[in-house]
Amino acid sequence: MEYLLTTESLISLLTLVVLEVVLGIDNVIFVSIVMNRLPAHKRLQARRIWMITGIAVRVTLLLFIGYIVRAVNPLFHIGSHGFSLRDLIMLGGGLFLLVKTTMEIHHKLEGEEEVNAKGKAKAGATLLNVVGQIILIDLVFSFDSIITAVGLAKHVPIMIIAVVIAMIVMFLFAPRISNFIHKHPTLKMLALSFLVMVGGILIIEGWNAEKAHELHLKNYAYFAMAFSFGVELLNMAIRKKSAPPVELREPKPEE
Repeated sequence: MEYLLTTESLISLLTLVVLEVVLGIDNVIFVSIVMNRLPAHKRLQARRIWMITGIAVRVTLLLFIGYIVRAVNPLFHIGSHGFSLRDLIMLGGGLFLLVKTTMEIHHKLEGEEEVNAKGKAKAGATLLNVVGQIILIDLVFSFDSIITAVGLAKHVPIMIIAVVIAMIVMFLFAPRISNFIHKHPTLKMLALSFLVMVGGILIIEGWNAEKAHELHLKNYAYFAMAFSFGVELLNMAIRKKSAPPVELREPKPEE
C-alpha cells in the first residue's frame, strides 16, 4: 500500500476527485430538483440514502472493472451496429431523463394542481419513489464516473478513495445547491433544460459512443450551462431591487 503515498498517486487522487465532482454536477442537479418534491423533514434521509447508494454502486463497479470493460462488447446487432450493456444503460437513462425532465417542466409551468378524493391538494412525492428515481439515474451517471477513474488512476484503491471523497463533497454541497436552485425559478428552469441536454447526449452516446466522444458533446453542454448560469447571475444582480420573481408550481408538503 506504499504506492498510495507517492507523489504520482496523490496527484492522480486529487485530479480524480475534482473530475468526479465536476462530472457529478448533473447528478446533483437532478437529485436537488427531485428531492424538492419531498417534505423538508425527509430530504436529509433521502440525501443520505443517495450518498450511501452512490458510493456502493461506484465501488461495486470499480471492483468489477474487468466486467465493465467487457460491457462495451455488443450483446446484439441492429443492421451493422452493435449494442452493448453500456449502450443500453445509456439509452435507457437518456430516455428516462428526457421524459422525467419534460414532465417536471410541464408540472412547474402548466401542470394543474393534483387533488385527492377529498378535494385537497395531494402531498409531494413519496420517499420510496424519489429514492428509486435517484438510484436509477445514479446508476447511469456512474458509468461516466467509473470510465474517468479507470482512465486516470492505475490502482483500484485510489479510484475508490476518490469516488468516496467526491460523493461526500457532493452530499455536503447538495443542500446549498438545492436551496439556491429552489429560490430562483429561472435557475431551476435552466437546470431542467440542462438535464434535457444531458438526456439527449446520453441517448447519442448509447447509440454511437465513439462519435459522441469525438464530438465532445458533454463539454459543449457544460459550457452552455456555465454560460447561461453566468448570464442569469448578472440578471439576478440587476433585478435585486425589483419585484420578486414568478413562483413555479411546487408539490404541497405533508402536514
